[in-house]
Amino acid sequence: MLDRIIDIICEYGEEEKDNITVDSKLINDIGLSSFDITDLVCRFEEEFDIEIPDRKISTFQTVGDIYTYIKDNKKEE
Repeated sequence: MLDRIIDIICEYGEEEKDNITVDSKLINDIGLSSFDITDLVCRFEEEFDIEIPDRKISTFQTVGDIYTYIKDNKKEE
């Protein structure tokens, strides 16, 4: 799941996949804008069949924040 999250982030960011870790900051390290992050949330919702409330978006500071949220809230298949 983490690899897929990073793949999706790479579509929006300026950083290469090999340089992105769970500790990478979405804005400062990867170069995402707040608009990019909002778009990413929509992609993650579709990709992982999950609903992410708007109020949670501002809590996503790192790749790890996104990974943890999706892992903890993803529906079991």
